Amino acid sequence: MTNEWCGWRDATERALYGPGGFYTRADGPGPAGHFRTSVHASRQYAGAVARLLERVDEALGRPERLDLLDIGAGRGELLSGVLAALDAGSGGRTAGALPGRLRAYAVEKAPRPEGLDPRITWLAELPAPGTLTGLVFANEWLDNVPVDVVETDPEGVPRRVLVRPADGAERLGEPVTGEDAAWLAEWWPLGSAADASPGTATSEASSGAASDASSGPASRAPSGPAAGASSGPAAEAPSGPAFGTSPGAGARAEIGRPRDAAWARAVRTLRRGFAVTADYAHVREARPPYGTLTGFRDGREVAPVPDGGCDITAHVALDACAAAGGTGALLLTQRAALRSLGVDGSRPPLALATTDPAAYLRALGGAGEAAELTDPGGLGAFHWLVQPVGAEAEAVRLSP
Repeated sequence: MTNEWCGWRDATERALYGPGGFYTRADGPGPAGHFRTSVHASRQYAGAVARLLERVDEALGRPERLDLLDIGAGRGELLSGVLAALDAGSGGRTAGALPGRLRAYAVEKAPRPEGLDPRITWLAELPAPGTLTGLVFANEWLDNVPVDVVETDPEGVPRRVLVRPADGAERLGEPVTGEDAAWLAEWWPLGSAADASPGTATSEASSGAASDASSGPASRAPSGPAAGASSGPAAEAPSGPAFGTSPGAGARAEIGRPRDAAWARAVRTLRRGFAVTADYAHVREARPPYGTLTGFRDGREVAPVPDGGCDITAHVALDACAAAGGTGALLLTQRAALRSLGVDGSRPPLALATTDPAAYLRALGGAGEAAELTDPGGLGAFHWLVQPVGAEAEAVRLSP
């Protein structure tokens, strides 16, 4: 691990995806060992993606071969769940049934897990452009695409934040110029905070983004006993002086250009179909004034130290990704998307408890899982971006 000062993008790339990185080491527990996503919260999430895939199949005229690509596949949990749901719904691989026409691909830098369904093809990189017909799905992938962090100096000038990988200490570097400056001006214009935030990089102290009590709720729902307590994906502004009211230091942003490019490349794998990403996100009208960079390890939010020992993540400027991906995109909350796909957190009728107590308990458990997935203060506040290619977004019948 180098201890030289560098930008957050380079440091995160090495920490997450370099040799022995957080996501690449074969002996690690995978994402599920460190944080809780919708995939891990309930099998109903995979069931909803399976229903979405059926709608994609219908919209494309049920082609002879339908592709399903999962980007950032972890240990293959989502694809395994989707295949199981399709098998159960179609009675197996009957003639013409979707499971028999489906080609499932996982894109993940970690090695293929042992015992994974042999129908899943494991890839280290995205397929070539224009080679897929079907659905590209990415759950909590873009937030792990490394980005640079910037912060305004006392004169209000945005400067690149440099980090020391060994301990996460920060200091300000050169002013932001060129394409990065243009991206900020268009997608995340920085005013300035009246006072420096408690974790300002100018102190060269260890980054306090995760531990600062005013920095907002956890950006991921951690695994473990406290998972249900996550207050949601949307970062909140710290209390104190209003953002943008007077010149000063401490306003922060994450430059989303690498994510725009990654998403555009993912969309280009499709010859025809739909690309969907689900993530915690924000839009231009509601950017968090102090950024969202944080870390996760062993089910807890921690300070983001790029030493390979924790996940490093930041919310996604998803409207910028939508513009990079093409035209006709649909942006909606996960709550709206999943409810459109039949995920319902309503309690089962009490009469069922009398006529069939076991069925009532099963339905009650399912309702609890559905409620977690669609909770507007938690996972339900995530955003889905639906990007059509050679089709219309309305064809998959997701209502904002």
